[in-house]
Amino acid sequence: MKKLLVLTTFIVALAFTTMANAQKFSGSDKSPMDIASFPSGYKTSDKTVRISYSRPKLKGRDAMELMTKNGPVWRTGANEAPEITFYKDVNFGGQDIKAGTYALLTIPGEETWTIILHNSLNEWGAYFYKESSDVARVTGVASTGDTSLEEFSIAFTEANNGAHMYMGWGKTRVSVPITW
Repeated sequence: MKKLLVLTTFIVALAFTTMANAQKFSGSDKSPMDIASFPSGYKTSDKTVRISYSRPKLKGRDAMELMTKNGPVWRTGANEAPEITFYKDVNFGGQDIKAGTYALLTIPGEETWTIILHNSLNEWGAYFYKESSDVARVTGVASTGDTSLEEFSIAFTEANNGAHMYMGWGKTRVSVPITW
């Protein structure tokens, strides 16, 4: 009887060990997620805007070519379209926007970009984009930076009555004013 109990315990333990080892975890994402917010810091109640996005890398490629290879509308990063949350009503690039969460898509250009706030959340890329779901389209001014950014990046800086949102990749820089 004692041998049977030991054998049963061994078989049950082996089964659980096998199940635990059978779990497969994916490796690190090639385009990791990041979050930018204004103001930056840990106190959520003070935030005006926050954006979560994935950061593709150049790896020797041309940023503008990568942004436009799947059509005119770009997901503004990698993987899922970024989501931008405004915690209060703002003026985004000249358009009044109600507090809420929106997808952020872009149409890159040499001198200006069209920045799109969109109602469809949780979408992979811009493959299912429908202009009818746009909340706003604003123009961002493009410029050239002195250094090349390997990873696509978004940052905020304080400005009069608000902030500027900057997007950059390679030597391309784009800014959009946000006021409240």
